[in-house]
Amino acid sequence: MSKLLKVLLIGAPLLMAAPALVHAHGDGAPSPIDTTGLESLGDTDREKNPYEGNPKAIEIGASGYNKNCARCHGLDAKSGGMAPDLRELEKSEATDTYFLTRVRGGAQRDGRYRMPPFGEILSQEAIWAIRTYIESEAQKDPALAAKVN
Repeated sequence: MSKLLKVLLIGAPLLMAAPALVHAHGDGAPSPIDTTGLESLGDTDREKNPYEGNPKAIEIGASGYNKNCARCHGLDAKSGGMAPDLRELEKSEATDTYFLTRVRGGAQRDGRYRMPPFGEILSQEAIWAIRTYIESEAQKDPALAAKVN
């Protein structure tokens, strides 16, 4: 079998799968999240995560996290080192408020965004659902669960 044929046989399936892989990790643009099934929170920001432990919020948050956060913060909320491991955020009102503010405003350093602002894309419900999902992932790791509680 020629080298060219081997390359085509091996490379073609990978090239065909590439668009699906890119889509699974997002295209870089923030994606809105459907929060149907969650209690509406209104226009006033909550200072504490109102969905803590809510199974529907965990489900919605997992989808939202994978669409918007995983490419930098890691699959299953496990950082690969590119961005902070969000499972290590402590559970407190101050941290909840920080999380909401940071997701909305993004993070800049030296005039460049290190994290895009999601305030125009994600509702308060979506942000809290993502926070709930991250907390649920932290609970799966005994070392983290002891650290963040």
